[in-house]
Amino acid sequence: MHGQPAGMKSFNCPNCGNQVEQALDIIKMTTCTSCGTSLFLADDKALTAGQGGEMHDTPLLFGIGDQVVLGSFRIDIYGHARYSYGRGFWDEFWGVDGRGDPYWVSVDEGDIVLQEACPKKGGPRIKGQPRLGEKVMFERRTYRVNEIETAECVAVRGSFDEQIDVGDTHTFLNATNQSGELLSGEFWDGGEKWFQGDWYDPFEIKVVRGT
Repeated sequence: MHGQPAGMKSFNCPNCGNQVEQALDIIKMTTCTSCGTSLFLADDKALTAGQGGEMHDTPLLFGIGDQVVLGSFRIDIYGHARYSYGRGFWDEFWGVDGRGDPYWVSVDEGDIVLQEACPKKGGPRIKGQPRLGEKVMFERRTYRVNEIETAECVAVRGSFDEQIDVGDTHTFLNATNQSGELLSGEFWDGGEKWFQGDWYDPFEIKVVRGT
């Protein structure tokens, strides 16, 4: 892994006993490469969180261990989650930049988006159920909702800064402004998250393969 920090920690998988390495302090979940068990990392212990699901082989521009260069951003990829939304699926890659800040790189039918989480305080808000065409205000910019779907996590590999369980479902929306910037929201019983990001041409990104 490019830019891998010192002080890596190791855990034993409670399912198969395999040694599982944790590269970053912010990592809360990882999958065992030997048995595919999802593990929640807490208090220097690895706790079983479920199975990683079946990640069917498909052509991918990059994967876990690679560094993705998008404009001025260099993201080291640590985790890969796949989501189904009925008519298809898309891939979410979790990673960090050179300062250790977390980002998501979304790949859907060749479209690539680099996103970061919006702050909880002062973030976007929608009252009630989101609707197509609805306006969303964030940082003095107006976004319009152009997609609403239900997503289900079908597989996870690698490490993340949050627990992601196979089988979890949520409603998501995508909204864009006049500059083409993306605002995404995820909604489930008792919670929501928002992300802001930009689109990148897949022919303009650079991938540095991991060793």
